[in-house]
Amino acid sequence: MEITFELGYALDTFYFLICGALVMWMAAGFTMLEAGLVRAKNTTEILTKNVSLYAISCIMYMICGYSIMYGGDDFSFFLSGITGDGVEGAKEPASYAPSADFFFQVVFVATAMSIVSGAVAERMKLWAFLAFAVVLTAFIYPMSGSWTWGSADVFGMFNLGAPVPENAAADWMPAFRFSDFAGSGIVHMAGAAAALAGVLILGARKGKYSKDGKANAIPGANLPLATLGTFILWMGWFGFNGGSVLATANVENANAVAVVFMNTNMAAAGGLVAALLLARILFGKADLTMALNGALAGLVAITAEPSTPTALQATLFGALGGVLVVGSILALDKLKIDDPVGAISVHGVVGFLGLMLVPITNPLTVDVVAGETSGATFLGQLVGALTIFVWVFVTSLVVWLALKAIMGIRVSEEEEYEGVDISECGLEAYPDFTNGR
Repeated sequence: MEITFELGYALDTFYFLICGALVMWMAAGFTMLEAGLVRAKNTTEILTKNVSLYAISCIMYMICGYSIMYGGDDFSFFLSGITGDGVEGAKEPASYAPSADFFFQVVFVATAMSIVSGAVAERMKLWAFLAFAVVLTAFIYPMSGSWTWGSADVFGMFNLGAPVPENAAADWMPAFRFSDFAGSGIVHMAGAAAALAGVLILGARKGKYSKDGKANAIPGANLPLATLGTFILWMGWFGFNGGSVLATANVENANAVAVVFMNTNMAAAGGLVAALLLARILFGKADLTMALNGALAGLVAITAEPSTPTALQATLFGALGGVLVVGSILALDKLKIDDPVGAISVHGVVGFLGLMLVPITNPLTVDVVAGETSGATFLGQLVGALTIFVWVFVTSLVVWLALKAIMGIRVSEEEEYEGVDISECGLEAYPDFTNGR
C-alpha cells in the first residue's frame, strides 16, 4: 500500500513531536531521581537546577547550538532559516517539519545537561552550574554533535554520514566507521564527561570519605521519588530511542520502531535484574539504588544500537550494563570521585560500553555499487568515543576552572552543612521536617 507524500510528512512530523515530548518528560524523570537520591536539605536546589537547565538548553540551542550542529555552511542564529513553510532555500522537501526536528534535538541537549546536575549535587553553586549550562548547550555539545550526527566532515570517512568515495574498489572498507543510533556516546557519555570534569574540580561532599579512605553512605531522602523518576526515564526512553528511527509512515519504518521499543524495554529489564542480583551477591541485600541504576545502565547500553539486536541480545547487553554500573560505582568510590547519583557510571562508563557493542549486531557493510555504507567498526567506535570524551572533558574542564576563578563553584562549608536549599534558593522542599540534615 502506497502512502502519499503529504500524509507521510504529516505522520512522521507527528511521530517526531510525540517522541520529542516523551524525551522532554525525561527531564521530570531526572529531576525526581536526583531529588530522591540527595538529602532533604538540598532538594529545592536540585529542582531549581533541573527546571532551569531545561529552559537554558532550549534557548541556547535555538540561538546557535542547532545551527552549529546541523547548519554546516548555512549557519544562522535564532533558527532564522526555519519558516512555516519548512527550511528557507532547501533544495528538496524534508520528510518531516524542520521545526519538529529542532524540538526533537533540543530535548537531547537538555538530557546531556541533566546528567551533569546529579553528579555535582549538594555542593555546587547554583549560578555557576547554570553558567556552565549556557556554554555546554550552546557550544560544547553542538560541536561534538556536528562531527557525528551533523554535517561537519572533520574526520573524513569517520563522519557518520560520509558517502562511499567515487571509483572505490570492490574490496574498499573504511577503517574508521562510527555509529551511535540514539546517543550512548554523543549524548550520555558527553554529559558524563562534562560531569566528571566538574566533579574533579569541585571535590567530594564533606563526610563522604573518611581519613582512611573509606566511603561513607549518604542516603537519599526520598527513595519512592527516585523510583518514580526511574520509571519516568524508562518510559521517556521509548521516545529517545524510538524517535531516532526518524520516521514511521511506512511498513519498514514502523517495524523498525517496534523493534527499537521492544529492545529498549528488554535492555532496561536485563540491566535492573543483573544489578539487583550482583548487589545481593556483594552486599547480601537487595539494594534499590543499584537496581534503579541498573535499569538506567541497561537503557544507556542499548541506546547506541537498539534496532539490530534480537530481544535476547538486548536483554544481555542491558545485563552487561547493569553489572558494569555496579562495579563502576564502587570503583569511583575507591578513587574518591563523589557522584551522589551514579551519573558518571551510568552514562559515561556504560555509554562507552554501548558504543563498543554496536559492531556485534551492526557490523560494517559497504555497497560500492549503490554507494551506501552502514554499520560500524570496533576501531571506528573506539576513535569516536575517545574523540567525544576528550573534546567534552577538556573543554568542560577549562570552563569549570574559569568559573572557579571568576565566581567560585562550591558553596561554603557552613552552607553545605545547612543545605544549599537555604543558601541558594531560600526555600526548603520539606519545611515540616527539620531532621533530614
